[in-house]
Amino acid sequence: MCAVVLASASPRRSELLQQMGVSFTVQPADVDETPNSGERPDTYVERLAREKALAVFDDYPDALVLGSDTSVVLDDRILGKPLDQSEARTMLKRLSGRSHQVMTSVALVSKSGCRALVVVTDVEFRTLSEGEIDAYIASGEPMDKAGSYGIQGLGGIFVRELRGSYSAVVGLPLQETAGLLEQAGYPVWKRWPISLEN
Repeated sequence: MCAVVLASASPRRSELLQQMGVSFTVQPADVDETPNSGERPDTYVERLAREKALAVFDDYPDALVLGSDTSVVLDDRILGKPLDQSEARTMLKRLSGRSHQVMTSVALVSKSGCRALVVVTDVEFRTLSEGEIDAYIASGEPMDKAGSYGIQGLGGIFVRELRGSYSAVVGLPLQETAGLLEQAGYPVWKRWPISLEN
């Protein structure tokens, strides 16, 4: 059976892949993440997921290589990682009391080609106070997160409602990733040592 390589340095994606029981190697991809002029957010995340997986596949031609990208989207505009605390504050104020989309693409490259898909999750924030925003920024958590928050951390406190895939918001859609691996001949379920005994 082919080895699996994760083309990402994200510890959150590694944790999610481990949660699935997948054995894998981490090899971060080095690609330009600048959006193309006029590029739609869903097109952007799928392109990046493909480019990351393809870049690493060059070094692992016999493996199954997973690439992924996640963007927070508000009013059809991508909110990336904040450059500083001021930008994080601006993003959080814009998200406050509103719904936004988290778009995550996962791509799998193998000898048989590249398959990719995009998962869109609607996330609604409750209204945030200035004090909450300041305290959250002071925690440091927003500074390396798309949209300036992490749903799996303190930022989860701000979420009023989520419609879609929680794991995709964290960084890797579990159901869809398992499906891609299954199609490529790596059946996740059949690898589990399942036992009904306590």
